[in-house]
Amino acid sequence: MVNSPDNTASTIVDEQVPAGAPWARVIERGQSLRIIDIHGHQGVDFLCYNARQPEERYHAPNTLKAARTLRLTKGHVLYSDAARALFTISEDTCGTHDTIGGCCSAPSNEMLYGAANCPGCRENFLSALESFGLGRKDIVPNINFFCNVPVQADGRLADAVFTESHSHPGSYVELRAEMDALAVISNCPQINNPCNAGEPTAIRVMVLTHP
Repeated sequence: MVNSPDNTASTIVDEQVPAGAPWARVIERGQSLRIIDIHGHQGVDFLCYNARQPEERYHAPNTLKAARTLRLTKGHVLYSDAARALFTISEDTCGTHDTIGGCCSAPSNEMLYGAANCPGCRENFLSALESFGLGRKDIVPNINFFCNVPVQADGRLADAVFTESHSHPGSYVELRAEMDALAVISNCPQINNPCNAGEPTAIRVMVLTHP
């Protein structure tokens, strides 16, 4: 059980997302989305959009340039391609999230690991986006919460790109919506690299409102 640091918050949504499954919802401005790694070592791919004009969406370069770091954590802002705030990271008990590796997919799993017919987070994103009238053209480089993609001093990545997560059971990240924002999650099904410790597990998702 994860307790909110804000005891005045009310819970709107509290549900589990099964291992390997997608999830999506509009988070209204001022509400918070909490993503909880129930068992630890589980990667969570994340995209977000302006819910009213979804052609405005998460933009990794703006976000990283504003943060001055590849390691996003509490206090950092997720910016759109129009350089407007979509979400602010209001709490973070893990501290290690990947901002460069992007989402896995059936084609990339075959390219990188020789694993044929192995769908990934891209396919989950496509499934979740369909009900909002969005599709392949709307998928951009995403954030991978609880994932570890270390960059060596010479700029090299690990052979598997992703290494073992630093997330522990109950680790969570909380995002405050700065506009009405569509949040899209793929609870990563990856088994070809260490991002899920070889065994994808369920996560818990909460939407909170504050007085």
